[in-house]
Amino acid sequence: MAVLEKMIGFVTTNDVQKARAFYGGVLGFRLTSEDDFAVVFDANGTMLRVAKGRGDFKPAQGTVLGWEVGDIHAAIRELTASGVRFEQFNLPFMKQDEDGVWTPPNGDQVAWFKDPDGNTLSLSHHRR
Repeated sequence: MAVLEKMIGFVTTNDVQKARAFYGGVLGFRLTSEDDFAVVFDANGTMLRVAKGRGDFKPAQGTVLGWEVGDIHAAIRELTASGVRFEQFNLPFMKQDEDGVWTPPNGDQVAWFKDPDGNTLSLSHHRR
């Protein structure tokens, strides 16, 4: 559909300071603006609006944001060195390696981590 141009990512926080430190410091996104409603980052060419919750925000079930990477294990090592902890779900139908990477039958790779508010984020590497 030609009318849809650029995607914008949205996530909510109850703690703006922690969110600013995580998305700006840990993930390395450039802060572009802040107002009464959101902290806005340039997430490598995609606008990411971190909305300021009103204290009663509860994270959604499932992954809310994800980034495709060229080498998932290298990305995990880099983020782990910055303090990110990758999830191990320990599900019998979804075996993950020691880094938390799940490889489905098609050969793609996915790993999950959380932001300070408990929003589930992911890294993925897709076979082409």
